[in-house]
Amino acid sequence: MTLAERLRIIFQPNTAVANQSMAAPLAQPSVSAVPDTRPPVENPLPLLPDINPTTASETLPYWLRDEHALRDEGVLFGLSTVGPDEKISEIQAYYAQLVAPLEAQINQLSLRVNEIDELIEQQETRVNLQQKQINELRNRQPAATNLLRTAVSLCLSTVMCIGTYYLIASTLQPAFPNPWVSIGIFLAGMFNLFGQTSFFYQDNVALTGRRLIEEVGLPFATSLFIGIQAVQFQPVIQAVALFIFVFFLFLLAGKLFLSSLNALQTGLTSTQINRQLAFDKQQTLPVFETNLDRLNQGLTALRMQKWPVVSALNQSEAKLKQLNTKRDQLVNLFLSEFELARSLRDRLTEKQRAALFN
Repeated sequence: MTLAERLRIIFQPNTAVANQSMAAPLAQPSVSAVPDTRPPVENPLPLLPDINPTTASETLPYWLRDEHALRDEGVLFGLSTVGPDEKISEIQAYYAQLVAPLEAQINQLSLRVNEIDELIEQQETRVNLQQKQINELRNRQPAATNLLRTAVSLCLSTVMCIGTYYLIASTLQPAFPNPWVSIGIFLAGMFNLFGQTSFFYQDNVALTGRRLIEEVGLPFATSLFIGIQAVQFQPVIQAVALFIFVFFLFLLAGKLFLSSLNALQTGLTSTQINRQLAFDKQQTLPVFETNLDRLNQGLTALRMQKWPVVSALNQSEAKLKQLNTKRDQLVNLFLSEFELARSLRDRLTEKQRAALFN
């Protein structure tokens, strides 16, 4: 019969039976010292300390493994003048030693989960970037080149420029028989455009006085010079008509020629870009898709690597919670017996005390 049971029997109505029941000797429970702390467990992350509430009793002293013995400890401390704090600290110290490897393992697993999460985040960033490149390449469409239209326009403008030169040369032949003079005047009126294209072929362009003089001034002066030379050898009406005709030829045909050259350059560049785009869709896109599959496989492998660690972490936390709950239960059990014995201590007679500790 335990000491706690004897204490309860004393205060039952049948005192004689209680005194006979206490005849059996009772072993005095001992208070063990806390053993030295063992070195931390250095198991790899996938391994967990073999600690659970059912096997923990093998590493605990007898008075913690057996609830009746713990009750007797509470009664002994309650009947004495010693407080419960020392015994509670001893219980907590034993369980702190017991759960220390488990807490270390939980910290290692938590760090491992954080590392895997960072790797997963980096891998997801690579996957999203690769997917974005694939989508952009798939959605890119070839640019319109209009090479045929540009080539026809360039040919027509070239024919008009050649015809204009012969018209100027025939008009200036009486006054300037040297053909280089006609060539110089023709170039002066035809190729005066300083920009890439004329404002005649651009939309939403602010027309300033400086640009107007740059594009219209020299063709006007050249046409006026040709018209004055034509007046000397041709009728006035014919000379005026020649002036107007040559002026607009300089403005439109010359500018159309230069604009066609610029459009041809743009078309050739677009054609090269389209060829590169076709090559990328045929050759580079499969490489991107293969790389995306490889990244997705790596991401899946990281997630598969994470789940066992998370499962082990959850198991460790559950074991730790169970051990802490068991520790609190033992502390509460000890305190309940301690407080009961302390409340009954002054009501015991000397004979009852002797019988209790016999």
